[in-house]
Amino acid sequence: MEGIADMGGTSGWGPVRPPGRDEPVFGEPWQGRAFALAILSSRIASGGINPDAFRHALERLDRAAYLDDGYYGRWLNGAELMLTERSVLAPGAIGARTRNLRGERVREPPVPEPSVPAHTPAAEGSLRSVDTTPAFAVGERVRARGEPVPGHTRLPGYARGHTGTVEAVRPAAVLPDTNAHFLGENPQHVYSVRFDSRELWGPGAEPFGLTVEMYESYLETT
Repeated sequence: MEGIADMGGTSGWGPVRPPGRDEPVFGEPWQGRAFALAILSSRIASGGINPDAFRHALERLDRAAYLDDGYYGRWLNGAELMLTERSVLAPGAIGARTRNLRGERVREPPVPEPSVPAHTPAAEGSLRSVDTTPAFAVGERVRARGEPVPGHTRLPGYARGHTGTVEAVRPAAVLPDTNAHFLGENPQHVYSVRFDSRELWGPGAEPFGLTVEMYESYLETT
């Protein structure tokens, strides 16, 4: 999905600051609470652990909700979106509750009937077994599919349409593209594909190799 979340390979975001050796996990107490609330909200909204649905909620936030509220503010915004879409919260409920905490007397809107079926994971975690043999082999040249993806995907924009080499065949896993939309797990083989930086960003790029984990449906033969 094209959106603010697909930042990989883009410029203009400033330097990456590595964490300090003694830096706390959470810079402020509210961030730890926000982390816990987001995890709990995601499980309630998804009927279990579905990180793909949560990532899809984050990538559909507008620019302000994704960037201006910081990392953990983004998590809270994503959690609210999931809870609203799954009819756990009514649209506008958080705003009403905030106004009530400020001393205003605001009626919270009613929760609508759920419009999305319940989600039940087939098993714990994301690794699965599939009956098919891998379509690609180690050392094979492959191309990442270049067509736009309307919904959620873990295929980064910078890799689409570019050619790399399969480095390893990984265990099969749940396909995020369907799992994020509660359309089934559809597990697939996963491959580690190594790309040359100059293939991705042109001859002027600093030369290095970049490995991306790719689901089978993301790839095609060259």
